Amino acid sequence: MEIKNRPRHPEKVNKPINPIKKKPKWIRSKLLNSKEFFLTKTIVNKDNLVTVCQEANCPNITECWSKRHATLMIMGDTCTRACAFCDVKTGKPEKLDQFEPIKIANAVKKLNLNHVVITSVDRDDLTDGGSNHFHDVIVATRKKNPNTTIEVLTPDFLRKGEAYKRVLEANPDVFNHNIETVPSLYLKVRPGARYFGSLELLKNSKKFNQNVFTKSGIMVGFGEKKDEIIQVMDDLRSADVDFLTIGQYLQPSDKHFPLDRYYHPDEFKELEKIAKSKGFLFVSSSALTRSSYHADEDFNKLKKNITKNIH
Repeated sequence: MEIKNRPRHPEKVNKPINPIKKKPKWIRSKLLNSKEFFLTKTIVNKDNLVTVCQEANCPNITECWSKRHATLMIMGDTCTRACAFCDVKTGKPEKLDQFEPIKIANAVKKLNLNHVVITSVDRDDLTDGGSNHFHDVIVATRKKNPNTTIEVLTPDFLRKGEAYKRVLEANPDVFNHNIETVPSLYLKVRPGARYFGSLELLKNSKKFNQNVFTKSGIMVGFGEKKDEIIQVMDDLRSADVDFLTIGQYLQPSDKHFPLDRYYHPDEFKELEKIAKSKGFLFVSSSALTRSSYHADEDFNKLKKNITKNIH
């Protein structure tokens, strides 16, 4: 009897490319206030806002939105790159929305934010990488919300010359660009970027506008070694970066870069201790730490630390 359409290797059918490891008990997000969560969600959806919270499937979305914290993403939801760790979609982006600066300013007002984080997808298709758009968003947001501190998390503006200066001319309170991982893993994890290009961006940004705090972040769990993480810390301090975040890489799907391992909370505490010894003004290090996670609280702590050191 002939059996038709039988797979030659049935054990391989639907087998995940990179199986996702089960999360340990210490990685749990929490819903603090359901009323505030749904209010934030309503504002975001009604105004058709793009947030990195949703686009990147951030594990902290329930906690942050419960406190009416949302990281706003400008210039669309489609990235021109395809980093192996990121869950934001890749493709050909649409044209910039000329009304987006005022939309963002209004959203910050509605959400009543004391501190706002504004980020974007990579826009390699634009001659300036989107730096002029960042400038306009910052200016409009500050005009409508004079008491709100503004933090931007920008792309690397790779091969865009001095385009980054346009962002800094708008005087954000914090200029953030994530280094993401160690040099040895760049070609696999972040193939469209260059490690030393990101370092130069951070270093040049501080030189261009010393009144703006600089910030960067790294994820762990890709397979990096401890001494490589420490080297990144040294490199960032050499670039005069003020603030460092260290968080756990969480593999979005079986098609993304495979997770090597989960770091224990004690390891994050050790990395935080090492980073502080390097001279960073503030360090946030935990499994759920992300660039914008507790950004408002961290910025206030940063300012208090500076005041304490002055006196």
